[in-house]
Amino acid sequence: MKKLTFLLLSTLLTGACKQQVEPYGPLPTADQVALQDMEMYAFLHYSLNTYTDQEWGFGNEDPTLFNPDQLDARQWVRTCKDAGMKGIIFTAKHHCGFCMWPSAYTEYSVKNSPWKEGKGDVVRELADACREYGLKFAVYLSPWDRNHPQYGQPEYVTYFRNQLRELLTNYGDVFEVWFDGANGGDGWYGGANETRHIDRLTYYQWSETYRMIRELQPHCVIWNDGADLRGDLRWVGTEAGNIGQVNWSKMNSTGDVEWSHLHYGVEDGDVWVPGETNTSIRPGWFYHSTEDNHVKSLSKLMDTYYKSVGRNSTLLLNFPIMPNGLISPIDSARGVAFSHMIHQIFDHNLAEGIEPQVDGDTIYTLQWKQPQTFNRFLVGEDIRLGQRVKRFRLEALIDGQWQPLQDALADWGDGLETIGRKRIICFPEVTATQLRLTITDTKAVPVIQQIGVYLAPALTMDLPDSGEKFSSLLNIAMVGSNDRPSRSIMIDLEKDRQVKGIRYLPPQEQGAEGIITRYAFSIMVNGQWQKVAEGEFSNIVNNPIWQTIYIPATSTKLLRLDALAINQGERAQYDDIEVIYE
Repeated sequence: MKKLTFLLLSTLLTGACKQQVEPYGPLPTADQVALQDMEMYAFLHYSLNTYTDQEWGFGNEDPTLFNPDQLDARQWVRTCKDAGMKGIIFTAKHHCGFCMWPSAYTEYSVKNSPWKEGKGDVVRELADACREYGLKFAVYLSPWDRNHPQYGQPEYVTYFRNQLRELLTNYGDVFEVWFDGANGGDGWYGGANETRHIDRLTYYQWSETYRMIRELQPHCVIWNDGADLRGDLRWVGTEAGNIGQVNWSKMNSTGDVEWSHLHYGVEDGDVWVPGETNTSIRPGWFYHSTEDNHVKSLSKLMDTYYKSVGRNSTLLLNFPIMPNGLISPIDSARGVAFSHMIHQIFDHNLAEGIEPQVDGDTIYTLQWKQPQTFNRFLVGEDIRLGQRVKRFRLEALIDGQWQPLQDALADWGDGLETIGRKRIICFPEVTATQLRLTITDTKAVPVIQQIGVYLAPALTMDLPDSGEKFSSLLNIAMVGSNDRPSRSIMIDLEKDRQVKGIRYLPPQEQGAEGIITRYAFSIMVNGQWQKVAEGEFSNIVNNPIWQTIYIPATSTKLLRLDALAINQGERAQYDDIEVIYE
């Protein structure tokens, strides 16, 4: 893609004065710019959860479960590279506390697993493979540890920093360190089997931890949504794979952080904190064989790309590792198709070689000798000078008339708000001889660094067939509904069926009440309620996806889903429920 130089743009935008454009507002560091230039990088989730079919381990899982027979970190890296990822962030320690490297500070690690007779180091193998294939390497270290007996006490913070020091000194350059925001709750805690609470803003003493990171890895950026100190990147308020159509790469350095600040940034924020959109290629973060038929379609992945990279964010896409130690071929194939589609669309810029006509400092017009057909527009600011553009207008000259173009993926309005490093606008195909970008509201003289026009091929939805039969909410009688304050959802199938489970879709509105976080599932057998399953829907509030509960096939016509815990509010609520039957 041809990029206009800063000097040329500065001259064009300042008109006759031809003065150098001055920086505006908070600016990114060189390391933040380098991170945003990566655009896409991978998460790899792998731990004991992989072998217990959980999303969050409790902390009492047996280390001997970890014994993959085909673990190949080079296969992971090849897969991620082929999927267009520029780096990898690895779950060195998840909430269960199990360390994927032989930490000197705990016995709860791979050194006490049968894999490689306790002499293996997954972090080492991945870091080496990343260097071999030219990808950047990073680590995820959960602050919460459901295994450690001293979690919640000052001694644990020392333990946590000691482990972080191991990861930042023994494995080469680290481009990012990722601290999950889940902190405190029930756990094993060395056998205490209790609930512990901490003040996530003060307990970890983040200022000292940040200082250590800056010292050990001066070019490493910090992701942290659970600290009173702002990190170098921010969570976008959801794990669904999208950031707001308005997206400022700025935050306030002090004060409370509202959900809107995470999702849309803060227009007049005083510190540069760009959004990082994290999501998984599957419904869950860890591998579950039941999700093999629910890998994100190519259409969904492209939608995610447009709503993350195309909205001034980076994309952190998760590929879970299977129990055998490999990335699933299903995930790999979908990732490669994703990368190929991005290249197919954006490798041919219809604006290549065409110098925009600039009117003043706000109107840019592209003109072709022959009509061009296109459906994608890309524009980017030079973020080294700050983020400036608030609103813009896009028009195409069609049959001699200027016609407005709107973002077809907008959540409201025309979707033409903020630009930042990269903004991609999607619209139905048009054929035109001219295209005009007009900046209608800006905080300072705009500095447009790149412009692109593209034609994307049509995509069809490749929805997989799960092979199972479902009776949806629309086809079953609900005894008790969202209109009544109840913590139980009762279902009458009207006739006996061989029931194999139930699927629960929580409310999808942001901040919705009534999401079931812990459940009990019961069925009526011989006139008596029989509880057949109990557990938690891990991370369901942040990632409100379909949750599936499987049971041995049992004949019944009455079912009950009880909410043992709800995120907020007094009644259990849902967007949809499906019963699985033979």
